[in-house]
Amino acid sequence: MQSPRRFLPSLSLLSAFEAAARTGSITAAAKELSLTQSAVSRQIKALEEQLEVELFHRERQSIRLTVGGDAYAREIRDALRKIGAASLNLRANPFGGTLTLAILPTFGTRWLAPRLPKFLSLHPGITINLLTRLSRFDFGLEPIDAAIHFGAPEWSGAETALLRFETVVPTCSPDLKSHYEFVKPGDIRKAPLLHLTTRPDAWEQWMTRHAVPAQAVHGMLFDQFATAAQAAISGLGVALLPDFLIEDELRSGKLVLALDLPMRSPEAYHLVWPHERAAHPPLVAFRDWLLAETAPDR
Repeated sequence: MQSPRRFLPSLSLLSAFEAAARTGSITAAAKELSLTQSAVSRQIKALEEQLEVELFHRERQSIRLTVGGDAYAREIRDALRKIGAASLNLRANPFGGTLTLAILPTFGTRWLAPRLPKFLSLHPGITINLLTRLSRFDFGLEPIDAAIHFGAPEWSGAETALLRFETVVPTCSPDLKSHYEFVKPGDIRKAPLLHLTTRPDAWEQWMTRHAVPAQAVHGMLFDQFATAAQAAISGLGVALLPDFLIEDELRSGKLVLALDLPMRSPEAYHLVWPHERAAHPPLVAFRDWLLAETAPDR
């Protein structure tokens, strides 16, 4: 059902309001939009008259959002961001075929990116936009077609497909290994342990798996594998890292196995997409290709 015209203000009115709401200043909004202060003031006033709602409290030479105006500004900002993203996608690929994919940073750069040329050569009409996301998000609030996710296969309002499992290994620098002379699993507790915030209990799981007391496991925290790997290379401690993401470092000797005691992670990598995008042609092509690429790892 189409909304009445009064509830569909023009982009110029919404842009003026959003800029003023974000900057808290008519002057700053006018400078950003390359308009005069009076023009921005008129546009905001026109929007208030159209909606029949006051959006700002006007106090001498300053403005302050009303409660309703503050909530409206957040929603309008999201809507303008989606319109901008759609326009950029159209400009990048005017014939359609754009896939916007959320990726995990290290998986995206070390595993996916080197393989993408193969996909694009098979599907030259498709443009892929990559966005980094470390945790779950709401597909309804972000203009994203699909995501590569590590964890459980459940994602509210979305469908999932298993991509691959992973095996993590305790890794460190050669010097650190020589210093601590690891022999048995319990020796690992002598060294500083590096932790990932997205997997806070990984070391406890590894210790339990190898019959090592898992109480009071402390150490430095990192939010990405890449920084944890670099810290391990620098000799700051031992990190549990997926072996398939650190093949180059192991091959070059920058990292070594502190102990040859791998652990298969209880969770896995999944491709996730909202129900309404399931038949999106670029997503269908990418999903079929990605599942074929990861088949040996399942």
